[in-house]
Amino acid sequence: MTEINSLGPQTVNGAQAIKAAMTGELLRLTQAQPGLLSPGETAQAEVVAMRQTGQEFQLVLRLLQANGLQTQLQASASQPLPQGSQVTVSQPEAGRLAILLQQASASQIATLTRLDTTQVPVGTLVQGKVMTNQLLPEVPGQPASYRALVSLLNTAQAGAVLAVDSPRPLAIGSLLSARVQGDQSLQFVPLAGRQDQLGIAQHLGSQQNRQASLPGLLAGLQQLARDAGTDSALRTTVERLLGALPTVQQLGDAKAVAQALLNSGAFLEAKLMTGATATLATDLKANMLQLINQISASSALGTPAASVAAAMPALVRNALGMLERVSPKPQPGAFPLPSRLLQAMEEEGDLEQLLRLAAAAVSRLQSHAMSSLQQSGTLENGNLQTTWQTEVPIRHGQDFVPLQIKLQREETPQQQADREREAPETLQPLWRIELAFDLPPLGPLQVQAQLTQGRLNGQLWAEREQTARLIEGQLGALRERLLARGLLVDDLHCYPGRPAQGSRTRVEQRWVDENA
Repeated sequence: MTEINSLGPQTVNGAQAIKAAMTGELLRLTQAQPGLLSPGETAQAEVVAMRQTGQEFQLVLRLLQANGLQTQLQASASQPLPQGSQVTVSQPEAGRLAILLQQASASQIATLTRLDTTQVPVGTLVQGKVMTNQLLPEVPGQPASYRALVSLLNTAQAGAVLAVDSPRPLAIGSLLSARVQGDQSLQFVPLAGRQDQLGIAQHLGSQQNRQASLPGLLAGLQQLARDAGTDSALRTTVERLLGALPTVQQLGDAKAVAQALLNSGAFLEAKLMTGATATLATDLKANMLQLINQISASSALGTPAASVAAAMPALVRNALGMLERVSPKPQPGAFPLPSRLLQAMEEEGDLEQLLRLAAAAVSRLQSHAMSSLQQSGTLENGNLQTTWQTEVPIRHGQDFVPLQIKLQREETPQQQADREREAPETLQPLWRIELAFDLPPLGPLQVQAQLTQGRLNGQLWAEREQTARLIEGQLGALRERLLARGLLVDDLHCYPGRPAQGSRTRVEQRWVDENA
């Protein structure tokens, strides 16, 4: 119960010092704007958006000149300026703006000096979203301290921004709950995080009941690509989706593995948020969603697109209803996800069944994404665990072999701070890697490995005893190849059977233990 409370009271900083620091700050324009402001001319600028990148802050500014002309600019700063902040600027050179004065906006979006306890009394539970996080300059003899800007989401001061000092870094974008202890003191409470974890677990359970394995869809797409009557736009999407899948031979190259992970669909939302749309053409989930959209709009279904879209949840439920009743329900967060098969396409051109297969495949990718969220968070020892779980279909002759992948990074608060300020790391984080696949003729295989400070420990499991003996005989060659890559190899073994199940992540285990 104390792992989050150990953060201690969070101190609300005075905004006057921050404003003083920003006065005279030079904003670097992303694109030089010669002659934007005449020498000696000033203009009012409002921060439309702000995003932290490493130790810099990317800003979108709306500039209002004295002649009424408005210009939108992109700039970067070494200090945060919350969205809604208003500043007076001049232009000393083409690529820079100088802040002459920072003002409080009418809507009180500027950073607060202190909480107004007449509006937010002591004991009030406030919620906020972390906008920025910075490591403060070290003070000899004092522990490290971090400053975050937190946007309030509730109470009468919703929309205001607090500058909060904490002995531990706060994750950018995370939602926080804190109890007001005074006008300049907050006590962080774990309730919201646990509610988030419970919500994720509930969504994960329902998502896993709707999902089905990818090979059924991919086999159906192969049939569709061979059908001469397939719509040309739909055929293009199918060929692009299938053509982007890697082969077993290609995954022998490290760059190809990285590209396969990037294209697995696990990072689709991140690509959309950062504007990296050029990579969407090879993204598995993006192509699946486009496929669903094209099939739904296809006249070959004989049903108007709106009716098909409205019927989609029912179609998926009907298709998976029997499967859900007869299949064992997977433990939320368990790895790997079990195989779940829908009825294959009975004939070429069966777009309705293909629609069901595609929807179930997207649900499977979403199950991996929800599992990643469920297994990410602060551990009992105070370290931060981040999980990426996904699935990559691999071409194996005319078949497709799903490769399930789980990567976990565990880092101390100091390692996290070093990474965020892009400093050379003296200590590397702990990495855990898990793989699961069923590759003919070897049968089902699982791999678990840990890597820290250049030292590797690994265990493999093969359900077929003959395969386990074969792999055990090749581990010496594998060890030599790993040593040649500069790794120190400790334990490396292969066992028959499956790894023990039921060892839940410590993030999830804490939820169960504390609510038993």
